[in-house]
Amino acid sequence: MMMTNTLTLVLAWMAGGVLGAFFFVGLLWTVRKSLLSAKPALWVFCSLLLRMGVTMTGFYYVSGHDWQRMGSCLVGFVMARQIVTWLTRLPEERQARQVPEASHAP
Repeated sequence: MMMTNTLTLVLAWMAGGVLGAFFFVGLLWTVRKSLLSAKPALWVFCSLLLRMGVTMTGFYYVSGHDWQRMGSCLVGFVMARQIVTWLTRLPEERQARQVPEASHAP
């Protein structure tokens, strides 16, 4: 019984990661597409409806009315947000966050 519950939570976590990747990569794509569009508000609104609809439906089915699966799915979703944010940073921003080495020369 314990193994089944653990496996269910891991699968919910992975599903949350997939939902998060879909949501945030879709958001990135929408922002880039809307910058070049003649009707950016339409792109943003339609994308929001699609991304929220898919994500909320996914959360509903993954949770199965169980708060633990919902929480596990949410953790995966937030982790996907962090990963997408980190992957889409500019190289200059990544270097700025690194700690500079101490100089040992006199």
